Amino acid sequence: MAIAAVRTHRLSAPLHTPFVTALRRTTTVQSLIVEVVDTDGRAGFGEAPQVWQVTGASIAGAQACVEELLAPLLIGRDADDLVARCTELHRAVAGNESAKAATDTALHDLAARRLGVPLVRLLGGTRLRVPTDVTLAAGEAGALAAAATHRIAEGFTVLKIKVGADAAGDLARVRAVRSAAGPDTLIRLDANQGWTPREAVRVIRGIEDAGLDVELVEQPVSRWDLDGLAWVSDRVTVPILADESVFGLRDLVTVIQRRAADMVNVKLAKCGGLGPARGLLELAAAHGMGTIVGSMMESQIGLAAAASLVAAYGTSTTSDLDAAWWLASSPVRGGIRYDGATVVLADAPGLGVDGLD
Repeated sequence: MAIAAVRTHRLSAPLHTPFVTALRRTTTVQSLIVEVVDTDGRAGFGEAPQVWQVTGASIAGAQACVEELLAPLLIGRDADDLVARCTELHRAVAGNESAKAATDTALHDLAARRLGVPLVRLLGGTRLRVPTDVTLAAGEAGALAAAATHRIAEGFTVLKIKVGADAAGDLARVRAVRSAAGPDTLIRLDANQGWTPREAVRVIRGIEDAGLDVELVEQPVSRWDLDGLAWVSDRVTVPILADESVFGLRDLVTVIQRRAADMVNVKLAKCGGLGPARGLLELAAAHGMGTIVGSMMESQIGLAAAASLVAAYGTSTTSDLDAAWWLASSPVRGGIRYDGATVVLADAPGLGVDGLD
């Protein structure tokens, strides 16, 4: 069955709460949705989130990549030959990982729909429920403690605190959240490249000395500073999770060779889609690295693909799949939903997305 059309849609959806990190502040999800349609009229969807400060990808750039290069490559080709189609699109253009991720995901979604199975089944799994953490946006200690109390009341048991914008006050922020959350809640930190190596070691050692029981620290230093990342990893006990330092397989190979981190955060929009993401998870596991699957600030489309990957492949600890939870309302019909701290996959073909609102 041939691919008849490749369409793009610009999506802008408000958040119920501002999302603040050491890199940026946003009040909306901004994405390009890619729709791949077969000659029977079935459609698969994928998402390319616009996150200037992390991927550098824009909606305009992703749209140009899809419409001018990837669509002509795919139209008229066999939709069921999934591996060949994904291989072709990844070879067709350098960079543009978000555009490739959206198109790769749409092809996987369409293939699953054509088989009449959820995407997780196509990937080799059966689970339809996946736990997630929830992020506490960067802020002052009191506001973080209050947010922690609210999130725990809503059923979340793993809290990710955004730090890195103010190293001098980060220990106090973690202490406030731990006090509010109690001993049974897992707490992890994400500095989003905000610390220098010396600041990172000072803050993390302070947390360790205070017995604040932090599960992991994500991307403490600049993505390019692998020497600094390794230096931090060697000097603290808390596991270090590489995020922005790892986009694709070559990056992960370098991190492994340098012993720069203990864990890796795999994101579809960084690596280019479900195929590359599976390779990253398998490589990390083969080398004894911990894994999570994360998300950019994106809608239920991108989250459904990421959660399906986790449901099929698993990760070593709870993944970071709360992005669509931040939306004030769903911009899509169907797809995933949140049940407290659990992402519930649609028991329907593909991603279960029926269209855009």
